[in-house]
Amino acid sequence: MSYIPMTEYENSSEEVKREYDDQIAKHGRITNMKRTLLHNVPSFKAYMEWYTLYDELVPVLGERALSIFSYAISTGNDCLVCGSFFTKILEDNGEDISCMELDEKEQLLLDLGTAIAADPHNIPDSIYDGLKSMFTDEQIVTIIAFAGIMYATNLFNTITKVDLDEVLYEYRIDKKKDEE
Repeated sequence: MSYIPMTEYENSSEEVKREYDDQIAKHGRITNMKRTLLHNVPSFKAYMEWYTLYDELVPVLGERALSIFSYAISTGNDCLVCGSFFTKILEDNGEDISCMELDEKEQLLLDLGTAIAADPHNIPDSIYDGLKSMFTDEQIVTIIAFAGIMYATNLFNTITKVDLDEVLYEYRIDKKKDEE
């Protein structure tokens, strides 16, 4: 059960209602994490910069590689919400999580995401070398900044115990299928 209750549209300020409406217009729904973050609009906006970096990285990495990277970070952090979210994205796009065939860039991003979650103080030199061989310094900064926001998102969801969104139940990474 969530440590912080989600905001409710009906009881929210006009500013929060605008953010709700914007999320629904952009994404068709508003997630439990976003409803929780909307207790503080500046905090919400800080986390929504994830989308800014995502949009910058899609042309560089591709959506599949970016989802694999996010999946590696999120599952490495045991984040139920984000791990399940990226499992859904990958599986809905026909991926078998247990045996994905990855190209060199995707493997590098999977390794980087896994290493970031495991021990960000000890990223192997081979990963740094791979990044330098494939990307510009600007792209590497964007990749690492994106990873930071992804990591922060995992942390927020885990610490506040955000309830798993209903649309993610069947993709639940901890495989508990008990009723929410």
